[in-house]
Amino acid sequence: PMMSVPQTPSHAAPQATFETLTAERIAELVAIERLAYSHPWTARNFADSLQAGYNCQLLVAGATLLGYFVAMQGVDEVHLLNITVAPAYQRQGWSSLLMQGLAIWSRGRAAQCLWLEVRSSNHQALAVYEHMGFVRVGRRKDYYPADGGKREDAVVMSKTL
Repeated sequence: PMMSVPQTPSHAAPQATFETLTAERIAELVAIERLAYSHPWTARNFADSLQAGYNCQLLVAGATLLGYFVAMQGVDEVHLLNITVAPAYQRQGWSSLLMQGLAIWSRGRAAQCLWLEVRSSNHQALAVYEHMGFVRVGRRKDYYPADGGKREDAVVMSKTL
């Protein structure tokens, strides 16, 4: 595990910890993806990420999978490929904890900045990332699949570590 942080409810609760994704848990991530997104990652996307050696971390509390991220290390940067909080646990601060874990891991590998893309229509995520210190640095036209065979632009964001 990367780190352990206690949950904040007033009653005693299990700690949330980071665990490295294993192939045996991919089905759990796919189930969450299907609940969270209109165009979810597939089991193959996660398996390919593992095979490529990307940093694939789960955030768990006891037996509960709260969320996860997948990130790719570059020369002096880290690119966030996927970050997801299970819908039942959204708006509870878990995405911030996931991003903090990613930043700590990235700094430990001498990364100077983090990069990510987000759907231009995902105003909630854009606001969260901006609150975390990310800035909009560009746009990728027709980057994401959208309903009806259409495409949606991505906003490219970066944060200096």
